[in-house]
Amino acid sequence: MRGITARAVLLILLISVVGCSDRAELSYIPPEGVILAFGDSLTRGVGSSAGGDYPSQLQQLTGRQVINAGISGEVSDAGLQRLPGLLSQYQPAMLILLEGGNDILQNRDTNHLKQNLARMITLARQHNTDVVLVAVPENNLFSNSAPLYRELADEHRVVVESEIIASLLRNSQYKSDPVHFNNRGYKALAQRIKSLLQDYNAL
Repeated sequence: MRGITARAVLLILLISVVGCSDRAELSYIPPEGVILAFGDSLTRGVGSSAGGDYPSQLQQLTGRQVINAGISGEVSDAGLQRLPGLLSQYQPAMLILLEGGNDILQNRDTNHLKQNLARMITLARQHNTDVVLVAVPENNLFSNSAPLYRELADEHRVVVESEIIASLLRNSQYKSDPVHFNNRGYKALAQRIKSLLQDYNAL
């Protein structure tokens, strides 16, 4: 009887270890570490005044250098071509990947978008750069985030923030226009990303 109990305990411990290994992890970002904020107009900060974009506010919140690598109107095909040079230039400790909104707004193929984002994740890992994926909503009024972001996070074991963009876009007080934030909205985004990094012991 005692032998059966011991085996049962061992099995439970093994299951627990396997379960923990499936959780995405982030490395601690040292004070001199660089965060690369990569994406389109939501990263660039369209709709904000000077210093109100989320990378600038995240830099203030974290004390780490945050590079604003957002280009307004960019689709994922262009982003995939642009990312390798930035990874080589900055050698960032972390990539915050907020890309795909323009693909979705233009009704481009979501499978192709998913493939592009997967390749970006792979590129980052080849540079020993951790990835935080930020999901954007589907192309419907008051919609939830596109499922492909959660799928990518599960398949590639990356950290994902799956709700903040959709949540902010439902609230007019955070927006400068239907698809962009104001300073208050970008601040809320920066605060959420900081909290996420803290949750994963990156800060």
